[in-house]
Amino acid sequence: MKLTRALPWCLSLALAVPLVGLTGSAAHAATDYQAEDAMISQGTVASNHTGYTGTGFVDYTNTTGSYVEFTVSAASSGTSSLALRYANGTATDRPMNISVNGTVVATGVSFPATTNWDTWASKSVNVSLNAGSNKIRATATTPNGGPNLDRISIGAAADTQAPSRPGQPSCSAVTEDGLTLAWGASTDNVGVTAYDIYEHGNKLAEAPGDATSKALTGLSPRTTYNLTVIARDAAGNASQASPVVDCTTPPSSDTTPPTRPGTLTSSDVTANGVDLSWGASTDDKAVVGYDVRSDTTVYKSVTGTSTTLTGLACNSPYTLNVVARDAAGNVSPQSNTVTFTTKACATDGGVPSSIGTVSSGWTIPWGTYWMPDGQTALVTERDDFRVWKVAKDGTKTQVGTVPNAVTTNGEGGLLGVAVDPKWETNHYVYFMHTASEGNRVVRMTYNGSSLSGYTILLQGIKKNRYHNGGRLAFGPDGYLYVSTGEAQTPALAQDKNSLNGKILRMTTDGKAAPGNPFGNYVYSYGHRNPQGLAFDRNGRLWEAEFGDSSKDELNLIKPGANYGWPTCEGTCSVSGMTNPKKTWNVSEASPSGIAIVRNVIYMASLRGERLWRIPLNGDTENVGTATAYYVGTYGRLRTVTKVPGADQLWLSTTNCDNNGGAADGSDKIFRVSID
Repeated sequence: MKLTRALPWCLSLALAVPLVGLTGSAAHAATDYQAEDAMISQGTVASNHTGYTGTGFVDYTNTTGSYVEFTVSAASSGTSSLALRYANGTATDRPMNISVNGTVVATGVSFPATTNWDTWASKSVNVSLNAGSNKIRATATTPNGGPNLDRISIGAAADTQAPSRPGQPSCSAVTEDGLTLAWGASTDNVGVTAYDIYEHGNKLAEAPGDATSKALTGLSPRTTYNLTVIARDAAGNASQASPVVDCTTPPSSDTTPPTRPGTLTSSDVTANGVDLSWGASTDDKAVVGYDVRSDTTVYKSVTGTSTTLTGLACNSPYTLNVVARDAAGNVSPQSNTVTFTTKACATDGGVPSSIGTVSSGWTIPWGTYWMPDGQTALVTERDDFRVWKVAKDGTKTQVGTVPNAVTTNGEGGLLGVAVDPKWETNHYVYFMHTASEGNRVVRMTYNGSSLSGYTILLQGIKKNRYHNGGRLAFGPDGYLYVSTGEAQTPALAQDKNSLNGKILRMTTDGKAAPGNPFGNYVYSYGHRNPQGLAFDRNGRLWEAEFGDSSKDELNLIKPGANYGWPTCEGTCSVSGMTNPKKTWNVSEASPSGIAIVRNVIYMASLRGERLWRIPLNGDTENVGTATAYYVGTYGRLRTVTKVPGADQLWLSTTNCDNNGGAADGSDKIFRVSID
């Protein structure tokens, strides 16, 4: 047992120089308090590692409940920043509860590994202090005890208040390739440092914090831009998105299209690709690109006069043509067509062989989850919050709505659904939905015909117009996995204490699952807007994720791994960040749901309007050649789910959403057979 030292004399001493420069609620200059001078319960002062400050550090006894208690002084009451300098030379997180004057103010604060015991790191939380003397205690919550603790520092409180929502945007000076966007100023407790301008969910431009307008250039003629503004402060806090404005650029003064491209030829046809070449087009100004098409569906856009077209379905006929485009958006007459059939399919894993409608009359069916008996599935509709029971033959019955759900006029609303693997005994189902304060994970009771008993399990997941994540899946370990977007605040993705931009792992009663890498809900981080979740036959978790303007991703998720956003989009070489196993241009994918059948991942794509087939290379961590099915045939594909007991998928559309623009009730659920 390690020595227990009680130092009551330290309570009457300052322990350090009194707080300097305190005004209002917090100190401008941080003041340090050494751990070796504090009251220690079940721990000892040590100096057998390097890099500490003062005369030593506290080595916690490896037991639940060991603690170090500091006495600090504040000139006035208010919020201050508490920074704990620590070292953790193990591979296991050593979480602690932080209490002030006997009240726990932060539970399970993560103190993850720091490489070795000679490497020190800092963990900061905001705490409320009374004027005068205060007792701050850091208590270990696991049998491993706490980390080695060097000191605490009390300073100015971190800024956690987001700016107010910017006012209604408006457009002026609209030309064929530009416009001026204006908006009402946002306010902030410290100050607005920047405004981010979004077109749907993608960042289009940025303006300084003292601006209320921005000239947007490089736009396309005769195009409607759906614009919102988000305010940001120096701490990275982001406001809710402003109201929306639609601005439409007029047709170009250049009305002369390029000439018809020269003769299109095809060669080297494989199971999944073909080489194409054609003669150059001319234009009165300039040709900016060529589109390889099948009727009006664009397979690929290039700037040259040849390309290798990949991602084609095997053993399938294709008829393709090429058109040229100029900067004004004028399109040439199409070239001649080439017709060919790709070579035979490899049999491993199977391929889609047929597709048919299971059910119609839907409006943005977002989540699908099969009941444990495999006879019916629960399906959510995003914008009207309804939940349906759907039989294998397509018969659907409404079983209820999810209370307290709200929309965001973007990607929020009633999102994922999951059914408890032990449903037959507990009758629990789980939903993720947007609420007034943010996104929530909730539980309801489902008796086979109706929903009841709404219970909040987890809230505090920030929301915004876009990037709310929302997929739920149960793992082989019996825990619930939750995908969350970064709520259009990229910095949240790298904050391991934030619930946003993450894959979360939790128990069915709403607690962080045991064994999580940081001692909280976070399983992996560095995500932008993850939506697809599926487990393979080895119990590994695969995830599909929306990129911004460059690359969409398919990731193999590992506990504690950092998937890069916003530092990386797609593959990068930054130390400590995990690269995706596959990437796509955003025009080819915008992935939502994924499912696995016979060791093959199927990925539904929204903007890409296709179903991607990505074979897993046996039980390795690599994937094979990705191929596309139903390109442009059924519109925006949202959710794909394996049908229990069959080599089949259910595939749903969301053509009724903001980007699809179809009439309510026009979405469908299809059945895809795999042979």
